[in-house]
Amino acid sequence: MEHAPYLLAEHLERQLGDPELPGTVFNHVNCLSLDEREEFPTAICARLEELGLQDYYVPAEHGGRLESYEHLLQVMRTVARRDLTVAIGHGKTYLGGVCVWVAGTAEQAERLGRAIHEGLPVSLGLTERAHGSDLLAGEVQGVPDGSGGYLVSGEKWLINNATRSSLLSVLTRTDPAGGPRGYSVLLVDKRRLPRESYRHLDKVPTHGIRGADISGIAFDNAPVSADALVGAVGTGLETVLKALQLTRTMCAALSLGAADHALALGLDFARERELYGRTLVQLPQARQALAESVADVLGDEALATVAARMVHTAPGELSVSAAVTKYLLPTTTEEVIARLTRLLGARAFLKGVYADGQFQKVDRDHRIVGLFDGNTLVNLTSLISQFRSLVRAHRRGGGDREAAVAAFRLSLPLPPSAPERLSLVARHGSGVLASLSDSVASLRLAAAEDPSFKQALAAAERLLPLVDEVHAEMAEYQDALAEVPVAAFDTARRLSLCFAAAACLGLWAHTRAEAEQGATAGLWEGGLWLRAVLARLLERLGLPEAKDPEAGEQLLELALEQRSSGRLVSLLPLVLTPDRTATAVETDHAYVEEAS
Repeated sequence: MEHAPYLLAEHLERQLGDPELPGTVFNHVNCLSLDEREEFPTAICARLEELGLQDYYVPAEHGGRLESYEHLLQVMRTVARRDLTVAIGHGKTYLGGVCVWVAGTAEQAERLGRAIHEGLPVSLGLTERAHGSDLLAGEVQGVPDGSGGYLVSGEKWLINNATRSSLLSVLTRTDPAGGPRGYSVLLVDKRRLPRESYRHLDKVPTHGIRGADISGIAFDNAPVSADALVGAVGTGLETVLKALQLTRTMCAALSLGAADHALALGLDFARERELYGRTLVQLPQARQALAESVADVLGDEALATVAARMVHTAPGELSVSAAVTKYLLPTTTEEVIARLTRLLGARAFLKGVYADGQFQKVDRDHRIVGLFDGNTLVNLTSLISQFRSLVRAHRRGGGDREAAVAAFRLSLPLPPSAPERLSLVARHGSGVLASLSDSVASLRLAAAEDPSFKQALAAAERLLPLVDEVHAEMAEYQDALAEVPVAAFDTARRLSLCFAAAACLGLWAHTRAEAEQGATAGLWEGGLWLRAVLARLLERLGLPEAKDPEAGEQLLELALEQRSSGRLVSLLPLVLTPDRTATAVETDHAYVEEAS
């Protein structure tokens, strides 16, 4: 099955050139060298801008090329696969602009879209040194200047691209009393500020993403005009929380790219490394580690794909899907990297030995992803705060099943995104979870016709009582708001795993007919990838007896074949091997049209 977002990513790979060749700007050696010097990847970002990548940060209705969040997911996954520092340093502009896409006026959005198209970096100023993710404690203050604008004072710290950006979306206290309606978002244009009214804080040395501009900015009565206000006065916190649903969903691209890179290194090492007279990939323990890693990566890919499509099909349920995605993908990728670290041994930590030390870099770099846009506890807390509405919806059979099916069926075109439909709470439940019984029924019909599906069906049927069990646990904590019991976090974790399983089942049920016709057909036949992924999710849900080593073995063989043929280990076809006849300096502004 050929799928447009994957074709776009494949075309971008060709335009970026072979990352193993020294003449390519965006190659692994350059990235490692920049990391060693803790230097921002300026030339690589310039190359991305030559290709027009920044246009994907701007919705089409505001002059950009962002028509599908699936496209953005796969484009940023491609960049992150080569280097997370580049993806984070360049992709921050999307995060900086998203508050305007959610709540800004058409004029603001078009003006910002033009600035981004011209290559101006945009940043998002949320956190402060003393308060971290406690946004209601923010002290950066905007005092009315008497003409509709504000005089902004205070410090934002640990802000990606705070120094390099030209514009910042700043969460500002506009009511001295604070509170939920005491904050507003101001789009601050540093080019319009008197130089004495702000100063940049020093770049902070970091363990990973060493070249990224992680710094800060301090304002001192900086005059900001009335047209900088994004949305109504006092709606800043709501705007930010809705915007974070989009950015948390798109952070999946960072974890997927890191997992792709780590898995490729692990597979290559296992095929090359000889131990006890055999290659590592022939040893049972190594094969098990690789098979589990492949299943985890494919499961994350399925979840991220569904979540990205839900931006369009079910924006009112994004408060659930975004929190699940932002919790699960970084967590699972960290587990994959840790598992592969044990496989590589000392070579996972050394520079200049295996693959020039690429593995230790991706390990260091990815550790920050779990902290972006709300850490693990923040996202689990977000789910806990929705237990009441989710439990009620589960009892009523609520949730938008049609919207979930539209997200599952990749052959369906996506409707335009509707940020005005974003909600802080999924009031009517989750269509993904509600659709689980229908997906299992579909698998049951397939198994009746073809016995090869029976093992996948056995795994799927174990999920139905588990989902009921998790919702019963959620009911016990639905009033836990001020003091949340530790056990509630484990329930939120289990809810996330059930959601991921339901997303995988839905994607398989509604896309398999087309996917069984393409280059990755072997993964879909007999429900192979689904069977292996469900076994992993059930195991994490506390059912170790659900392990399916046979499915893992078959999955690993197909993954090794994909890697050997120059394709991404992926649910859908994506050729990684670039056309080496293309020069590293080739510029193609029209790659979008060609790929589309």
